[in-house]
Amino acid sequence: MKFNELNLIEPILKALNDERYEIPSPIQEESIPILLQGRDLLGCAQTGTGKTAAFAIPILQMLYQQRENGAPKPKPNSPKVLVLTPTRELATQVAQSFVTYGRYTGLKTIAIFGGVSQNPQTAALRAGVDILVATPGRLNDLIGQKLCDLSDVSMFVLDEADRMLDMGFFPDVKKVIARLPQKRQTLLFSATMPEEIEALANSILDNPETVMVTPVSSTVDSIEQYIYFVDKSNKIKLLINLLEDNKIFSALVFSRTKHGADRIKKALTQAGIETGVIHGDKTQGVRQKALSDFKALRTRILVATDIAARGIDIDELSHVINYDLPNEPETYVHRIGRTGRAGLSGIAISFCNFDEKEYLKDIQKLIGKEIPVVKEHPYPMKILVKTPKQQRPPRPPRGQRSQENQKKPKNSQSNRKANHSKSSNWKRKGKPTKSSE
Repeated sequence: MKFNELNLIEPILKALNDERYEIPSPIQEESIPILLQGRDLLGCAQTGTGKTAAFAIPILQMLYQQRENGAPKPKPNSPKVLVLTPTRELATQVAQSFVTYGRYTGLKTIAIFGGVSQNPQTAALRAGVDILVATPGRLNDLIGQKLCDLSDVSMFVLDEADRMLDMGFFPDVKKVIARLPQKRQTLLFSATMPEEIEALANSILDNPETVMVTPVSSTVDSIEQYIYFVDKSNKIKLLINLLEDNKIFSALVFSRTKHGADRIKKALTQAGIETGVIHGDKTQGVRQKALSDFKALRTRILVATDIAARGIDIDELSHVINYDLPNEPETYVHRIGRTGRAGLSGIAISFCNFDEKEYLKDIQKLIGKEIPVVKEHPYPMKILVKTPKQQRPPRPPRGQRSQENQKKPKNSQSNRKANHSKSSNWKRKGKPTKSSE
């Protein structure tokens, strides 16, 4: 099936043609007809499957047709569509997708998120907006200031619901949902379906259609994967060594922590490798510049934590490097799914030290195969067996004393002298005597 077989209107087909989109992905092919019927949807899909276009295209078409049929333009501060996303980067990316696919519709889209001044965002809201893409925290702030009104929302999208849960945003999400009209079309997308997500879906979706595409374990089949066993102290040396290969023309490097990301960036910069970094402690302006420099290939390497990298969509990313293995196997799949998108090839390289071997086992169990090990490299792992710092001798059986203890009297002469010298420093009342020191 092609996009022109999905009953799409000419303004949207023209925009898709500009982007050279011809064949919809599985989730697009399944979701678009359902949504154009006005049905609620529960979508189980991970990043890289094309889910943003799966909901953006039909939403744009329905809004455009409503406008063509005489529906009024949006009132100030009152969007018609609300899309909730967990991170600033994803909000920006989703909003840009709406702008791209809707460039010939005349519909207005804006993104609002924290970490930047709210003034430009509130000005855009006052001017009237059709589609609002927002993070939960900033949206609740604006609602509390009476700068945003959700009473006209007719379509609501909760994107990456499992990540919302992981990041502790569910209380904010529920506050937003409580302000939405009861009569609306609702879409919920999640890569995984834990009990909390299922419960939320049951409470906000009305007789939904369910679309499940690309099980989490199979998204990595098109990606070449390799493991390097390396001691923790040698990881940065190995990374620098690998990046000497110019075939790695763009690499997203994952660190488990913010401090670790900064250390990696500093070491690579000192080695003469242009590197950007994004994590939660960076300002929105710094994060956006680092991302735009990386997308434009002005910097070859981008170091990121999982939360900061969520939703990053980079065309033709050649490599993903797991400097630290994640402790959740699903996170590994999300990470390496940044490369090999839309049928393109990609390579995922992971470093594994002794403490991360259990994480590797969990990852291989999830994806259903062993990841090839690169045995020949300059920094092979030296610590193969972890030994305790101090080996205590076994205790003798009860009631017996070792020969060594039997030879030593309980109170040797040297001990008596030491004890006597200690006690001589004390008066009868138990206070220490004054000394020249």
